[in-house]
Amino acid sequence: MLSLIVTFLGCSEEQGPIPLERNLTPPGEVKNVMVENLPGKAKLQYTLPEDEDLLYIVARYTLENGTPLEVKSSYYNNSMLIEGFTGLSEKEVKIYAVNRSETESEPVTVTVAPLEAPIFDVFKSLETSPDFGGVRINAKNPTEEDIALLVLQKNLQDDWEPLPTSIYTSVREISQSLRGFDTIPQDFAFLVRDRWLNTTDTLFTTLKPIYETLMPREDMKPITLSNDAELIAAHTEVRDLFNGGTLEWYDSYFTSRTVDTEDHLVTFDIGKETKLSRLHIWQFSEPIGGQRLYYYLGAMRYFKVWGANELNDGDLSGWTLLGEFEVKKPSGLPYGQEDNNDLVAAKDGADYEISINNPAVRYLRIQCMENWAGGDYMAVSEVQVYGNPDF
Repeated sequence: MLSLIVTFLGCSEEQGPIPLERNLTPPGEVKNVMVENLPGKAKLQYTLPEDEDLLYIVARYTLENGTPLEVKSSYYNNSMLIEGFTGLSEKEVKIYAVNRSETESEPVTVTVAPLEAPIFDVFKSLETSPDFGGVRINAKNPTEEDIALLVLQKNLQDDWEPLPTSIYTSVREISQSLRGFDTIPQDFAFLVRDRWLNTTDTLFTTLKPIYETLMPREDMKPITLSNDAELIAAHTEVRDLFNGGTLEWYDSYFTSRTVDTEDHLVTFDIGKETKLSRLHIWQFSEPIGGQRLYYYLGAMRYFKVWGANELNDGDLSGWTLLGEFEVKKPSGLPYGQEDNNDLVAAKDGADYEISINNPAVRYLRIQCMENWAGGDYMAVSEVQVYGNPDF
C-alpha cells in the first residue's frame, strides 16, 4: 500500500506557485476611468474598488503589430501607464481588478487614442550625409526614448538587411558616423524602431563615403611651444604619443604634476596639411594594486583639440578649436572603481571625431582641461590621427 501511495504521488502533475488564499468572489470593478493620450502611450487614472482583498489592477491590450501586452499596478496606486502604441489608430484596453487569490473582476473596457509614437518624430528629423570612411547620421530624439536607428544594405540575395553597426541609443541629439565602407557610391536604407518593434517608413538614399587614411606616425614630429606643459621625465616625451605603444608607461606621454598652470598643452606636427576626421586616443593605464585603472589620476577626462597651419609663440588665439571632448567611463562607477566594460572600452581606445566643417591643418595641440583626479596634468598612451590629405 505504501509503495502504491509513493508511486501515485511521484506521477502526479507538478504545480507552480498558487495563491495562499482561496477567495473566488470577484472584486468590484474600477470606476471613473480617465484616459490621457500621450505620444505612443496612454495614462489611465481610475477609482479603486472598495475591496479589502484587492491586490492589483491589470490592463490588457494588443498593439497594432499584434503583440499582446499587460500592465499591472499595485493597489497603492490609482493610475498606470500603458505603452508600445504607434499612435496611428485607436485601441481597446480591458482593465481588471484582481484579489489576493488571483480572482479577477469583470473587465472595464476603454478606448485609447495615443498620439504618434516618438519614433516618427525621430524619423522626420533624420539627416544623412557622406562622411570619412562611411556615412554621418543626425537626428533628434527630444523625449530620449530607447530607439534603434537601423542602417540597411542589400545582401548577396539582393534583400535589405540591417547592418551590425546600426545605432542603439536614447540620447537627445543623435550625431554618429558609421565607418568601414569603400569610397564608392552605395545604396543605404534607414528606419527607426522602438523596443516594441514598431517601425517607421524607410528612407532610401545613395551615398559615397569620403576617403580616410591613418596619418603615418613616421611623419609625425614633436614640437615644443613656450606654453606647452613641462614633462614629468625625459623618457616620457612628446614622441611617445605616436610611437605605437598603447600600454606600458615608457611608451606614454606625461606632464608634470607639480607644474601649476591653467591647462596642460602638448603640440605636434602630423606631417602635412590634412582635413582631419578623427583622433583615436588610448588612455594611460595606471597600475594600482595588481590591476590597471584607465580612468584614474592623469588620464584625461575633459580636453580640447586645436589645429593650425602656422606656428606661433603658443597663444591659442592663433589656433582653430577643432573639438571639445569628454572621456566617458562606460560603467559610470565612482572614481577609482572600474568594471570589465571599462576595461574593454579602454583597451580598444576611443574615437574623437573632428567635424568635416573644420579647416585642414598640419599642427595639432591637445589641451587637457581636467584629468580624472580633478587636476590639469595629463597622461596619454597613444594618439592616432585620421583624415584626408588630398581633400
